[in-house]
Amino acid sequence: MNNKAMYNLSYGLFALTTRENDKDNGCIVNTVTQVTTSPNRILVAVNKKNYTHDMILRTGEFNVSILTEHTSFDTFKHWGFQSGADIDKALGIPFKRSANQIIYLPEETNTYISAKVISTTDLGTHTLFLADVTDAEVLSNDPSVTYSYYQQHIKPAPEQTSKKGYVCTICGYIYEDDPLPEDFICPICKHPASDFKPL
Repeated sequence: MNNKAMYNLSYGLFALTTRENDKDNGCIVNTVTQVTTSPNRILVAVNKKNYTHDMILRTGEFNVSILTEHTSFDTFKHWGFQSGADIDKALGIPFKRSANQIIYLPEETNTYISAKVISTTDLGTHTLFLADVTDAEVLSNDPSVTYSYYQQHIKPAPEQTSKKGYVCTICGYIYEDDPLPEDFICPICKHPASDFKPL
């Protein structure tokens, strides 16, 4: 099976944020879907390895910032390539707070959605959160970024190198050894060995 076939599904990229006590945090997710309009509910799938995942499990609330085609690669690196367990992701970045006191990104975003979890489903590596939409606001008319657009126009092409090893086709992380273990997980974007290719 060619796992890269899944890249052609049409879906977006989003900054998922939450707050627990005085700690703000967030990550990049690619699975946010409206499932009903009355009541207004969304589904969000979050990798269990993300620190944001556990915060949402405990608090039951989050915001989704819908990123646009104008989003810089630095924004994806900031929210997606480092853990909130190690750094304060709210430091040094522009943000605002919605009525639920959770941050959202006012720049490079066309909409934010606030939501309250009503149920969870264990998907193995991920948890699927079903949530009621509690607030939402349109911030701009800029087009939402799709995963395909990100791959073609935002993510830098891997650097040419004479090193031996494997490169992650998602984020560009280089594993410098051979062979690549079958159970290897990218330390940056958490994707499996199947998303790596030889250098």
